[in-house]
Amino acid sequence: MKKLSVIGALVLVVLLLAKCQKAAEFPADKYDERLSGGDATVFDATSGSFSNMFPTLTGYDAAVHGFGDAAFSKIFVTAPAPVNPGLGVIFNNNSCISCHHNDGIGLPTAGESRSSLLVRISIPGTDEHGGPLAAPGYGLQLQDKAVFGKVPECKINIAYDDQTYSFADGETYALRAPTYTLSNLYTSLSAGYMLSPRLAPPMIGLGLMESIPESTIVAMADPDDKDGDGIKGHPNYVWDAATQSRKLGRFGWKANTASLLTQVASAYNQDIGITNRIFPVENSFGQSQYDGLNDDPELADSTLNAVRFYAATLAVPARRDVTDATVKRGEALFKQAKCETCHRQTLRTEVNVAVPSLSNQLIHPYTDMLVHNMGTGLADNRPDFQANGQEWRTAPLWGLGLYEKVNNPGFFLHDGRARTVTEAIMWHGGEAESSKVFFSKLSKADRDAMLKFLGSL
Repeated sequence: MKKLSVIGALVLVVLLLAKCQKAAEFPADKYDERLSGGDATVFDATSGSFSNMFPTLTGYDAAVHGFGDAAFSKIFVTAPAPVNPGLGVIFNNNSCISCHHNDGIGLPTAGESRSSLLVRISIPGTDEHGGPLAAPGYGLQLQDKAVFGKVPECKINIAYDDQTYSFADGETYALRAPTYTLSNLYTSLSAGYMLSPRLAPPMIGLGLMESIPESTIVAMADPDDKDGDGIKGHPNYVWDAATQSRKLGRFGWKANTASLLTQVASAYNQDIGITNRIFPVENSFGQSQYDGLNDDPELADSTLNAVRFYAATLAVPARRDVTDATVKRGEALFKQAKCETCHRQTLRTEVNVAVPSLSNQLIHPYTDMLVHNMGTGLADNRPDFQANGQEWRTAPLWGLGLYEKVNNPGFFLHDGRARTVTEAIMWHGGEAESSKVFFSKLSKADRDAMLKFLGSL
C-alpha cells in the first residue's frame, strides 16, 4: 500500500512537471491564423467585439474581470457622496468608459461629454527621471473640465486644414492637418510650452502585450540601422511609478508607460482626478482650487487591481476572411511594402503560470512595441523619455478592421486626424516613407486588396 502511494506521488509529480514545461511549437500546417490572440481570441465581429473577456477565464478570475468591468463603467461624482465620490476638481472625463467607448478608440474632440482626446503638456528640459518637465501650474496633462464652482485649466481648440492629394493613378484622397491652441487659461502659462494630443486607444490584448518578453522587444531594435533598411526602431525606457524604477515602456502612443498597473492608476489620477496608492496626490495639487480634503487615496486598492486585471484580460477578436484570395494578395503587398518591418505579425508571450491564457501564446498583434521616427507630418515636437518629438510607438493592428463597427465612426493615429485607414497610411513618413510611397503607386485594385487585408485583422 505504501509502495503504491509512493508510485502515485511520483506520477503526480511527473504530471505537474510536464504541465509546467514550455509548450512545444504548434505544427505550422495545423495553425489557425485567425487566432490573433492565441487562447485569448474570441470569434465576435459585432460592435461588442472589443469587450469580451478571455474565453478561458473561470471562477475567481472571471469574477475579478467582472468586478473590473463594472468599475470601468462607473461614473464618478464630486466628493463627498455615498456612491462613487472623488471626481477631481479638474478632470478630462468622469469614467473610463467615457473615453474608451465600447473598449475601443474614442472621439478626437475636447471639452465634450464623450470627448476622448487629452493633451499632454511640458516645458523644455527633463525631470529627475529623464521624463518630460511639468509646466508650472499645469503639470504634465491639461484638464479641460471642472466640477461645479471651479474652472478648467483651459479650453482646448482644434482646427483642421484639409488638403486634397492624388495617388499615382489619379484617384484623390484628403488629409486633414490639426492645429491645437489653448484659450481661457486659468493662470499664466510658461513660454515655450509643448503640447501633444493623445486619443484613447483600444483596450484589446493589453495583457498579451505586457507579456511579451523584454528581450524579444529589444532584439527587434536597430537604432543604428545596421541592416541598412532605413528602419531604426528603438525601445523607450521610462520611469515606472508603480515600482519606482526604470523599465521598458510598452503602453501609450510613445511607449511612455511601463505597466498596465501604472497606466490604469495614472488614468484614474490624471483623467478623472481620482487618487490611488500609485498616484496619491490630487492632479490639482498646488493650484488655488485644490480641494484640500484629507481623503486620499480615494480609490480602493481592490478596485485598482480589478480594473488592471480587466484591462489585462480583454480578448482579441479573431481575424476574418483569411482564405479570401484578395485578402491574401493584400497581405503579400503589405509584406512587399515592408510594412511588416515595424508592424511585426507574430510574437510569443512569456510563461505565466497565474493566467494560462497569457502564457506562451503565439499572437499576431502587428507591432514591434518600439518607437520609430514617423516624420515631420506626424511630429508633436515633444520628447517623452527616450522618444523624441517625431517618434511614436508602432500601433498594434489587431482589431483594425472592426474599429468602425465598434465605434462608428472609426478614427486613427495618435490624435484621430485620420478618418480612414487610407488616410492613416498616407500620413506615414520618416522611417515609413518608402512604404507609403509604395502604397501610393499601387493600382486601385492593389490598394483595395491591401486595405481588405488590413480590414481582416
